[in-house]
Amino acid sequence: MSPLLFQSSIASLPLIGRGKVRDIYAVDDDRLLIVTSDRLSAFDVVLPDPIPGKGAVLTAMACFWFERLAHVLPNQLTGIAPEDVVTAAEREQVSGRALVVKRLQPLPIEAVVRGYLIGSGWKDYLASGAICGVPLPQGLAQAARLPQPIFTPATKADVGDHDENVSFDVASRRCAEALPNGAALAAQARDAALTLYSEAAEYAAQRGIIIADTKFEFGVDAAGTLHLIDEALTPDSSRFWPAERYREGISPPSFDKQYVRDYLETLDWDKRAPGPKLPTEVIAATAAKYADAYALLTGRRLP
Repeated sequence: MSPLLFQSSIASLPLIGRGKVRDIYAVDDDRLLIVTSDRLSAFDVVLPDPIPGKGAVLTAMACFWFERLAHVLPNQLTGIAPEDVVTAAEREQVSGRALVVKRLQPLPIEAVVRGYLIGSGWKDYLASGAICGVPLPQGLAQAARLPQPIFTPATKADVGDHDENVSFDVASRRCAEALPNGAALAAQARDAALTLYSEAAEYAAQRGIIIADTKFEFGVDAAGTLHLIDEALTPDSSRFWPAERYREGISPPSFDKQYVRDYLETLDWDKRAPGPKLPTEVIAATAAKYADAYALLTGRRLP
């Protein structure tokens, strides 16, 4: 297991930026090094306490899904070991928690797929009977399974800002403004996201996990080919529920950071930076939930 890492310090490569969880470095004109830290964000705020082992779990789980779903569309992986692009002294920072990926132009949207009525989707449904302009049947309960998965895109937020749910038409216009053939790419991303979710949800159900919803990101290469990028179907980008404890009408227990969100909701905090410190028991329980999700889905445990 890689050492606890709140923030990487790779001096041998130019730092491009730090996201809520990942640090991004330039390897060359065609490749990036992405280091997944143990940082945890909730309500779009990076919390001050890292979660031990989180970066390694996210990296291993994303690689599992990239491999399993590679037949749907290409992904960002290059197959280059991250230890090979940094100095010997920096290898410990990247071992087990970093990827060397293709440099791709991201689509300016979050590709969210929902199979169940929960989170911001539940709030939107209560207010309007729809999510991102997608009408839903009346009388659905919290956590109800939707008649079929729906694509509900969102805008991408900078660190400290909030993602905003938008209609597909708005998402398509954003892509058209940012990319050649952007409207067609938005439609392709929607279709790919729905296929990725459906295949992953079917597999996870066989392992006792419900994937309630998930977020994908996509990018294109110079030829305009769509790729799956960032992370895929991890506890940071998805809601994982234990199937045996699921029922409608409540927010089910989860293997993801919803556990931390639920704790934070009990505090007198305005959901703005700086975030509050987490108790030791919340940190430990969160780390265990991430590790358990990986073990259930893959049949393996990290060291």
